[in-house]
Amino acid sequence: MGEIDDAIERADREAFTHKPPKILKGQINYLMKQLKSTRAVAQELGVSQRSVERYRKGERKHPPKAIADKIDAAVRSRWQPLVRKRRQKQAATATGITVETRAQFGYTAPIGTTDDGRFRRLTVHLPPEYARRLFDAREQGASDQQMRAIVAEGLQEVYFKDGGVRAGNLEVSLNNIDYFDVSF
Repeated sequence: MGEIDDAIERADREAFTHKPPKILKGQINYLMKQLKSTRAVAQELGVSQRSVERYRKGERKHPPKAIADKIDAAVRSRWQPLVRKRRQKQAATATGITVETRAQFGYTAPIGTTDDGRFRRLTVHLPPEYARRLFDAREQGASDQQMRAIVAEGLQEVYFKDGGVRAGNLEVSLNNIDYFDVSF
């Protein structure tokens, strides 16, 4: 996962109306409901089917940290899919997304202007069009570089060009990301 994908995942988790299960037995039971068999859960987690059965019965309550992290990630990635879809649809059609970042922006501009990349801290609200493109790209398995290009284009149009009012020939690229967060 890339920085932008992680930020979208964090924003999705903020929308949860109920907390996911924290106790191991509850997490395994939730995964069992989602994946339908101990074999499928075991494959998802990279453990034996017998281990899943022990976790489910409560015979084993403390898996190794790496396995516990995998279990937590698997539960969170499947938790409240309808809430996630509703929020993403709303952002993609009506409200847009807010991007907060500290990153190095590169510029391509006409001769006589600066093209030196520099770090900037920005908090910019992007219109629904960019949210839709970002969610679609993520769903299709786009690389972090492709998602950066969408965000850079949105920042270029909204922040740097101010909706076409200034800097008409400016091209912006999002290079080194120090911090990146999305909310919707």
